[in-house]
Amino acid sequence: MQIARPPLLQIDGLHVRRGPVTLLADLAWRIESGQHWVVLGPNGCGKTSLLKVLLGYLSPSAGEVSVLGRRYGDCDWRELRFHVGIVSSALQASVPADEPALWTVVSGARAQLELWGEPTAAEARAARTQLRRAGAGDLAERPWCVLSQGERQRVLIARALMSRPRLLVLDEPCAGLDPVARETFLARVDALAREPRGPGLVLVTHHVEEITPSFTHALLLRAGRVVAAGPRSGTLTSRRLGDTFGAPLRLGRRDGRLELRVRREKPSLPSP
Repeated sequence: MQIARPPLLQIDGLHVRRGPVTLLADLAWRIESGQHWVVLGPNGCGKTSLLKVLLGYLSPSAGEVSVLGRRYGDCDWRELRFHVGIVSSALQASVPADEPALWTVVSGARAQLELWGEPTAAEARAARTQLRRAGAGDLAERPWCVLSQGERQRVLIARALMSRPRLLVLDEPCAGLDPVARETFLARVDALAREPRGPGLVLVTHHVEEITPSFTHALLLRAGRVVAAGPRSGTLTSRRLGDTFGAPLRLGRRDGRLELRVRREKPSLPSP
């Protein structure tokens, strides 16, 4: 008899309130193994608060959060963080300017930023492997301060994969990238999503153009509540995206990728 695996993530009845402000309300979300999700919503919709809860940096006011079947509050959340990797531009300010990329990657295995003590030989070998996987093998000895934005994002992917997470969160990873660097980065993400034993991915973005074909599901947020969640074909629609962003939108495709446009009303002609 095959034993069912617990979901990578299970959130039920999540509420987050701080004083009179409700950041998240009655949120439910479930990520199964093999699924890759995109989280979409306007500024202030609750995406950042949701990620902070997921990473254990923000405590819920009510509801339950479980990672790999282990519930927040019943176990050491610091240990669970090893199973959830994060790639975010917000991390970049915490990396020492003179730290070699290899050291930055090794810091992911220790769940810390600004590495304390030199890497062991085993850590250095593992870090070089992850850098090669991320297309950054030639950056190992370069200090953080001389890396481009695109190179930094590739190093942060290698860092996040050092602990072999079951879930990898990509928090607006293309912010600040030029068009070529963005496409290179998204190609790496798409390849990672297709790895048979790779982690489940969560892409947080404002732009549907960044959703590569490998993403299977979508979560749409507005004002701290779920507008829609489920398989992308039934979730990423013009109507639901319009409800999410509060504007009439048209979802289409261009060169095999999604494209979102604001529908503008035609000006009425004056009466003769």
